[in-house]
Amino acid sequence: MAWRWFGRKEISGFLCGCKEGFNYQQQFSLVNIKLKWVKDTVLDSVIAGEREIKAASILVSLVALKNPSCFHPIYHLSRYRKQLGIPQDLKLATFIRRFPSIFQESYLVDSGGTRVPSFSLTPEALILHQEELDFIHRNQNDLIDRLCKLLMLTRERILPLQTIDQLKWDMGLPHDYHHSLIPKFPELFSLISMSDDRAGLKLLAWDDRLAISHLQSNSSSIEKGGVFEFPIGFTPGFGLKRKCLEWLREWQTLPYTSPYLDPSHLDPRTDESEKRIVGVFHELLHLTIQKKTERKNVSNLRKPLALPQKFTKVFERHPGIFYISKKCDTQTVVLREAYDGNQLIQKHPLGEIREKFGALMKQGLLDKSRGLYKKSVGTGLDEDPQLEED
Repeated sequence: MAWRWFGRKEISGFLCGCKEGFNYQQQFSLVNIKLKWVKDTVLDSVIAGEREIKAASILVSLVALKNPSCFHPIYHLSRYRKQLGIPQDLKLATFIRRFPSIFQESYLVDSGGTRVPSFSLTPEALILHQEELDFIHRNQNDLIDRLCKLLMLTRERILPLQTIDQLKWDMGLPHDYHHSLIPKFPELFSLISMSDDRAGLKLLAWDDRLAISHLQSNSSSIEKGGVFEFPIGFTPGFGLKRKCLEWLREWQTLPYTSPYLDPSHLDPRTDESEKRIVGVFHELLHLTIQKKTERKNVSNLRKPLALPQKFTKVFERHPGIFYISKKCDTQTVVLREAYDGNQLIQKHPLGEIREKFGALMKQGLLDKSRGLYKKSVGTGLDEDPQLEED
């Protein structure tokens, strides 16, 4: 992927004719700039390749938590369907059978004498799952720091568990983090009942060491005068107009408000406030393993993060910082700076384990196409059309 980077020095000559009135407007009102969405097939490929990996990995975690050595009937596994995010018109049993290198199939006979498809984990899947658990155990401090920073971004240091659940895969948290991880740190976290009766997680101790954003810690982001600028890149064909370039240059020079500071002094109708919102999501995406998350995962963060109405519009207004992929019937926000082509510049070990998991899934598909899985484990399930599915 070819990138076009715009730093202050690079565009300063082009923008030397900027009028002071533009700068005044920039600081005191939200400039009406609309930037077009341009499809990025390279980053789209990152999204397209992960949907099935995520669904299968979550199901492996759920099966392993219940009993990894047993076969589980499909009607039990169907209870987890909503957590997997697979298409509504796709039967869960059909999805599971796509990956015989991850799930092995047998059957159980129910009380009515019907043979019910049942699934367990293959030895290879169990090995990878154990590798992930071992890494999490060895690197608990990293996961705890990520969770602390997420809560430190909020106004009251509280988030509903439901909101954290939506982000747990992206942040690398174990599926049962509220049982396996949170109780180990009673000095940091408290499980509470929120005012709307939802279960929530509260941060008990603020850590100044963590209250430094990725942008602040990256010295290459600092220009003379202490101005923090976001790395910006566009794919070929974007075609920024002169007015947009002028706005972008001035916007970059606005004061940067750390996402960990109280933003109450900012007028939400200004570009300075918008830069703070961009900074919040820039930081949030850096807390994820693969620097991306579905847009719906952040849609309910307005009040906890002290954001104005329609705050997700910053994704459209800043396509040089964020890319919105529309693959897989959803919208996924990707942090552009984190990728070189379709590869993460800095890979997290959990991401590498997921890559192994994806490779195992692909190998199973390839072996299946070669006829190596004509029959399930000694049951001949593929020959029995009367099996009960989900």
